[in-house]
Amino acid sequence: MFAAQHVRSILRLLVVFLLIFTYGCGVDADTAVVDFSKTMVIEQPGDRRPEGPSLKVAVAAMISPKETFTYYRQFLDYIGNQLDREIQLVQRKTYGEINTLFGKGEIDLGFICSGPYAAGSENYGFEALALPQVRGSNFYQSYLIVHKDSRIQKLEDLRGGVFAFTDPESNTGRLVPVYWLQQQGETPDTFFKKSIYTYSHDNSILAVAKKLVDAAAIDGHIWEYYHRRNPVNTSQTRVIKKSEPFGNPPVVVSSNLPTELKDRIRQLLLSIHLDPDGKKILTELLIDRFVAPKETWYDPIRQMNLSLSLSEETAHANAKSKE
Repeated sequence: MFAAQHVRSILRLLVVFLLIFTYGCGVDADTAVVDFSKTMVIEQPGDRRPEGPSLKVAVAAMISPKETFTYYRQFLDYIGNQLDREIQLVQRKTYGEINTLFGKGEIDLGFICSGPYAAGSENYGFEALALPQVRGSNFYQSYLIVHKDSRIQKLEDLRGGVFAFTDPESNTGRLVPVYWLQQQGETPDTFFKKSIYTYSHDNSILAVAKKLVDAAAIDGHIWEYYHRRNPVNTSQTRVIKKSEPFGNPPVVVSSNLPTELKDRIRQLLLSIHLDPDGKKILTELLIDRFVAPKETWYDPIRQMNLSLSLSEETAHANAKSKE
């Protein structure tokens, strides 16, 4: 069994190397998209018709790593049982795809990234019901990590390097590092030699640990989880910068859902830690409890988005004036 797992690990790394090499040799491709092997079955909305009332749920952002997905499934089943509704799980590769489905009214409930929530809750038609409290905190940070043996000590040392983003709409995995660069008058294209998307904080940690990239920006909750539970990869990395705190990724509900059902789901989330079975599931997910969100917790994200938008408008105006 160990040998088989070892072989699979080697094959996985070979695929990753091949993907990065292929994109690295592309013409005029400053940003490559690395599609790491998928670990979850994707279910399309409407693949099967529920016999009774259903709830379409998306899990776009996780507080703990993908390896805990089984516990998320248990959590969703618990929600379904309590509401007497069948859960239809909807999975997509990117945050953007989940947002689009929300906008089309094809998702009822979802775990989403703080970035998309702060930037477009009105545009995508969802509203926050609750957010998970993790290790006693309602907040999380972006971690900038490098290999433990790297000579890189600060962001400025990454000039000309290879960088890993997670998702184009990720707060900790893209918005934060791009904002850091903007504060220095730089962009990913002008600062890095190459940047890639891993579409998973887990994969970004792996890429740094295996020296496939020079650095990555990741969700601090994910890094802390591995560092405490299974530090085989995080032990090969070093955190060189942390962002300011942001409100944890919220659980959102479609604005189209009936008010009565929204209230039932909200009350269920806020009280789940009081039920022994619910508390057990939360513990496996490293969630203490769910609490009511405050919009001010997401203001720093909105401010970063505004700053980047103004910077882009200024750059565009300057470019037009030189024509």
